Amino acid sequence: LKLDVLSDNILRQYMCESNLVCCYISEEQKEVIELNDDAPYSVVFDPLDGSSLVEANFSIGTIIGIYEGKDIIGKTPREQVTAMYVLYGPRTLLLYSAGKGVHEFILNDVGEFILLREHLGVADDAKNYSPGNLRALTDNPGYKKAMDHWIDEEMTLRYSGCMVADIHHILSKGQGVFSNVGGSKYPQGKLRHIFECGPFAYLMEQAGGAASDGTQPILDKPITEIDQRTQIIIGSKNEVEKVSSML
Repeated sequence: LKLDVLSDNILRQYMCESNLVCCYISEEQKEVIELNDDAPYSVVFDPLDGSSLVEANFSIGTIIGIYEGKDIIGKTPREQVTAMYVLYGPRTLLLYSAGKGVHEFILNDVGEFILLREHLGVADDAKNYSPGNLRALTDNPGYKKAMDHWIDEEMTLRYSGCMVADIHHILSKGQGVFSNVGGSKYPQGKLRHIFECGPFAYLMEQAGGAASDGTQPILDKPITEIDQRTQIIIGSKNEVEKVSSML
């Protein structure tokens, strides 16, 4: 099996065994998958973000959001009760928030996740930038203005092509900005609202940062469909506001 399909099957197996998940939505599936009507939670996830980077041996990850109840369509990401991701790199790390800060765990040699850092924070000003969907520079003048601003400010480029790795860089370093905005090919942006942007927006705000689609907070943007896409500017508050105003 391809690793993304295998990852999807592994997550499904554990959710079935937990008896805590009434339904889930996966980036690998086209519809809501029902498991247990009496269970309290719904789960949304991208089982393997950055799977195209596996052959290059770059870092990849898993993104998860958890909601109470069964109906996710119509809710906003602010209604998540937990968001988390796992980064598979030189070290395997798990970062999560249940509404009381963002905490980081490391997988040890015997398969246990051990607390590494508590209450990660993101400063208001950014020194690093991670710009995605650079094709949009040719037909989105606001995005071109933002790129010129980052270059003029002599900020440091950090972009891997895996959203988990790039967002983790911001949370780990305590500053930075990540962007993926729309152009002619992806007018609404390339990333999916429910699987990728929603969980990361929850984590970023818990760490003191911000996440916007250019006009409103990602956490307040209603989920209208499974395959919904959105622009996202996420990271240090002041930089998110600057880029949003340019767009």
